[in-house]
Amino acid sequence: MQLALKNPRIGIAAPAGPPLDGRRLAQGLRNLEAQGLTLIRPRETYPTHGFLAGDDCARLEEFNALIARPDLDVILCVRGGYGALRLLDGLDYETAKRYPKVLVGYSDITALQLALHRRAGWPGLSGAMAAVEWPEPDDRWLEPYARLLRGETEVSLGPVDGSVPVPVVDGQAEAPLIGGNLATMTRLVGTPYMPNLAGSILFLEDVGELPYRIDALLAQLRLAGHLDNLAGAVLGQFTDAESPADRPSFTVEEVLDHYFRGAPYPVVRNWNYGHFPLKAPLPIGPRARLTVREGGASLTTLEPLLPSL
Repeated sequence: MQLALKNPRIGIAAPAGPPLDGRRLAQGLRNLEAQGLTLIRPRETYPTHGFLAGDDCARLEEFNALIARPDLDVILCVRGGYGALRLLDGLDYETAKRYPKVLVGYSDITALQLALHRRAGWPGLSGAMAAVEWPEPDDRWLEPYARLLRGETEVSLGPVDGSVPVPVVDGQAEAPLIGGNLATMTRLVGTPYMPNLAGSILFLEDVGELPYRIDALLAQLRLAGHLDNLAGAVLGQFTDAESPADRPSFTVEEVLDHYFRGAPYPVVRNWNYGHFPLKAPLPIGPRARLTVREGGASLTTLEPLLPSL
């Protein structure tokens, strides 16, 4: 399937961790070019600097150079990992306001997506990255991904892997979508980069966090008031979260139920979204309709990601 973007130029950035396999990155870039895209790369290589894809100055210079380009509508990240938080206070938010773009990525990229949404009004797309999913694109995730990046509306964001969401609280909501990686979002609490979640449909996922840590992260969001006035919640997958067999623990499902079972807004869990290849892309910013009923749930966009797409 072809992306068929109106603007074939997209920026490529590595603002967090380095690519773990140079061959997979090269294949991902070739696959993007095979889509007819022109890749704008301020850096041709991403040298490993500890757990980062280059030092902070190099990564910040790269990202701000892409922000300043009026000929781009999309910036696609190489991968997540860690390191985006170190750039937030150096981003050129004033220029970002003049040249809005869609920032594509997930995991640690959540920090950049939420900061740019809060400070510059940028939308985001929590989805496939250049060195992670793009080496082996799959039409099942590519179809909604492409439709979102083409600026279409009424895009179904439901499972692309045949899984069945689990209703937690029935209801319907129409509100802006916002979310991403739980641990990364929680690190923004108390900073000027944390968006206002009131009136939004919040979506969350994580990887490698044990149930007690997921509980602690959700408790922090709740105590900070960020779960009080949501319009809805879409809970994705919390993978690699099994507690050791010799440690007493709640399950992840029990933790999620504790925080969301009595919510006065619709809630669904087991959404096809998280740290695994075949997942539904989820946008940050546009309004969407969440419907949760006994036996299933649906999520559909009501607005384009970016009017210029």
